[in-house]
Amino acid sequence: MCEQLGREPRGLVSVVARCACSAPLVVRTEPRLPDGTPFPTTYYITCPRLAGAIGTLESSGLMREMQDQLQRDPELAQRYHQAHERYLADRDSLGRVEELDGISAGGMPSRVKCLHVLIGHSLAVGPGVNPLGDQALEVLEPWWLTEPCCNE
Repeated sequence: MCEQLGREPRGLVSVVARCACSAPLVVRTEPRLPDGTPFPTTYYITCPRLAGAIGTLESSGLMREMQDQLQRDPELAQRYHQAHERYLADRDSLGRVEELDGISAGGMPSRVKCLHVLIGHSLAVGPGVNPLGDQALEVLEPWWLTEPCCNE
């Protein structure tokens, strides 16, 4: 994982999703880093190939489309809010950090700010929890299920 990140991982709890080659895709992190910094991103993408693909999605305008969907679709907005609540519960199970109370990540519960967070959440907890993370995953070719990324 150090090779993926270019540094030692901070606040690592566990690997929650892996590539076909067994390299980590997503890790679960502590809500407070060892230096004391609050860290809201519970599910962190470590795979540079996946992070790059998500960056390309972000630059495509998909986040703006998703934001528009949230405004038009009350059912989607409710499911996204539930994803936010699940994210908070998952993070709080690792320890409560007062500075992060009520704050999840990625723009949840009312905005779409970071597809890395939403996709990381979906990969970590499985389909059906984060509707916008699931939707973004549908746009990506799921190469991590069949193709090794380790030796690229």
